[in-house]
Amino acid sequence: MAGMKLIGIAGTNGSGKDTVGHMLAEKHGFLFISVSDLLRAECRRRGLPVEREHLRAISAEWRREGGLGVLIDKAMEAYERRAAHYAGMAVASVRNPGENERVHELGGSMVWVDADPRVRYDRIQSANRGRGTEDTKTYEQFLAEEEAEMHPSGDAATLNMSAVKDLCDRTILNEGTEANLEVQITKLVT
Repeated sequence: MAGMKLIGIAGTNGSGKDTVGHMLAEKHGFLFISVSDLLRAECRRRGLPVEREHLRAISAEWRREGGLGVLIDKAMEAYERRAAHYAGMAVASVRNPGENERVHELGGSMVWVDADPRVRYDRIQSANRGRGTEDTKTYEQFLAEEEAEMHPSGDAATLNMSAVKDLCDRTILNEGTEANLEVQITKLVT
């Protein structure tokens, strides 16, 4: 962990969290780990359809079993196996305040990525993200899911994006060009 740079990435659906992670990987030498991809793989392993409801349930289950920062710890395990090859690690998508706290405990920083809801919805609908029916919904369903994820709906292990946002160190607005986004990302690593 000594000397390793850690950036946790949080934000609204379709804001560009994975894009930020991929840019950190491609242009700044970071290992990018998507905890959402870890959850999707677990859905498939369990024979469940990859839908947001199942991703939320599995993430809460893992937090109850392994602590609120367990998803960050799983990402760290993957990083530690390959650390010599990277300048640091970027991990998305942080969705519980315990994950923010774990990133900070490890000496990392948190960034919140956001954009206008209609821009985000249109991005999701136009992107061929290989996620099956996970992202196939109306704009109203998209907004309702986001509202459900912004506020806790159970115990401390459930999603609470509002608290995550409040604990972030920086914000990136991803509504412009890729070049504009790169300028903002470069500020994260300097």
